[in-house]
Amino acid sequence: MAKRQPVSTSEEKETCVLIGLATQNQKREQLEEYLEELAFLVVTANAISKKTFIQSLTKPDSKTFIGSGKLLEIRDYVKAEGIDMIVFDDELSGSQIRNIEKEIEGVKIIDRPNLILDIFAQRARTSHARTQVELAQYQYLLPRLTNMWTHLQKQKGGIGMKGPGEKEIETDRRIIRDRIALLKKELVAIDKQMATQRSNRGSMIRVALVGYTNAGKSTLMTALSKSDVFAENKLFATLDTTVRKVVVANLPFLLSDTVGFIRKLPTQLIESFKSTLDETRESDLLIHVIDVSHPQFEDQVAVVERTLEEIGSDDKPTLLLFNKIDLLEDEDAEVSGAEIIEGLKQRFEKDGFDVVFMSARDKEDITNLRDLLYNRVKELHVKRYPYHKFLY
Repeated sequence: MAKRQPVSTSEEKETCVLIGLATQNQKREQLEEYLEELAFLVVTANAISKKTFIQSLTKPDSKTFIGSGKLLEIRDYVKAEGIDMIVFDDELSGSQIRNIEKEIEGVKIIDRPNLILDIFAQRARTSHARTQVELAQYQYLLPRLTNMWTHLQKQKGGIGMKGPGEKEIETDRRIIRDRIALLKKELVAIDKQMATQRSNRGSMIRVALVGYTNAGKSTLMTALSKSDVFAENKLFATLDTTVRKVVVANLPFLLSDTVGFIRKLPTQLIESFKSTLDETRESDLLIHVIDVSHPQFEDQVAVVERTLEEIGSDDKPTLLLFNKIDLLEDEDAEVSGAEIIEGLKQRFEKDGFDVVFMSARDKEDITNLRDLLYNRVKELHVKRYPYHKFLY
């Protein structure tokens, strides 16, 4: 299947290597899929991936995650090629980061949650989003502080540099705890303000776009609302919730574009983005946008469904929208795009789902979506306001 390539620029970028661990609980085939996504995350973070290393162990090594032998192999490559950072696909403990830094000095050690947090920090456009991301970053840092070698003031040093002393670490802990408390207070105030804004929207039905990151939610939002919404072929292009009034035939409703989900999403982000996720919790209808052209789209669907369950939104009426059908056609494929669509249609309709297949970019088959939305929003409106027949 053809894939749209992420946008890159010519400016100087950091180089990195990617590290994955195959275990009893994470098979190699699954790991390779995760590493492809990690490579896309690296591009989104404006870095360049030079090489991927895969280690196979029964379980993660408690000291270095991947074992000393593989670590030495990575060290030799990193030193020879002048690599700037090492990116692990899984979460590392503070002690593991410290042990790896002992073996490979002068190179940044980043795990997947840290990378995602960094991308969120880059993409945050409003004070609300920046506050949420900053809180998540500090919550990620606090339990790792004891074993991190780098002080908050980023002490400089050569070979054999020492980490901060206990007094400095305790001072840093207090600084971070105070900052976390302040940010939480700020978010409580913002949450109240946003809850008031949601309650002031009146009686219109609320529809929320949900889905895996880069599935095409913002492009669909633009197509339905006929107003520009920021969309880019990178992960997490949208952090702030965008709400637009949409009218289908003569029936108005509110449409929300929300932050995309991803595998191994840091729990700190789910906690920090409470008010953003409330937009999903308080909606009347969900449109689950799925990139049907992605080879692992069914795994992505499962991730979204699990996340919706975690935030208490898995019981909402849901319309499945299979997006990017324009990328399904492949002359070398054994099964045609039309056959894929028909198979999925029969399967999900049999399970009782409303399904739509379209290309949000080309607005292909958007009429089918509008017709289905009209019927579903009308049903919700009749149920809530049985005497408001003038709307339909």
